[in-house]
Amino acid sequence: GGGRRVFSPAGEFREFSRRQLRDMERLFRQYDAGKDGFIDLMELKLMMEKLGAPQTHLGLKNMIKEVDEDLDSKLSFREFLLIFRKAAAGELQEDSGLHALARLSEIDVSTEGVKGAKNFFEAKAQAINEASRFEEEIRAEQEEKKKQAEELKQRKAAFKELQSTFTQ
Repeated sequence: GGGRRVFSPAGEFREFSRRQLRDMERLFRQYDAGKDGFIDLMELKLMMEKLGAPQTHLGLKNMIKEVDEDLDSKLSFREFLLIFRKAAAGELQEDSGLHALARLSEIDVSTEGVKGAKNFFEAKAQAINEASRFEEEIRAEQEEKKKQAEELKQRKAAFKELQSTFTQ
């Protein structure tokens, strides 16, 4: 008999809750267009476009290569889960396609504990940065509007002056 062990996500990926695993499976099935139990290059391409982070052909190949343990150039569900394991462990490069996939999939894989606290403070710092950047943008917009209003006033004044020279 072929000793193929049936893959048990809950058994192997204990760091995720059943709900997270269900969400990941739903996501996987959603993009497994061929319904063959794998996400191939074209399906991954479509997935990344739908998530709003389109990748180059090479980028897609690299994404698969990073978790493709059996080197079949496509993602099994288990390999798909590895993406989220690496994301949760902070092992994905910020600018990588896999990082974008994990972040944009809306499956929250931030594990609690020490790492959770670190992430919390990083997220807080980032939120503060984003808030000040937002205020900065509003200030810049207001400055721009003021400038435009001032220019309009000057144009009107110049036009009035021009008019008065004709009406005398």
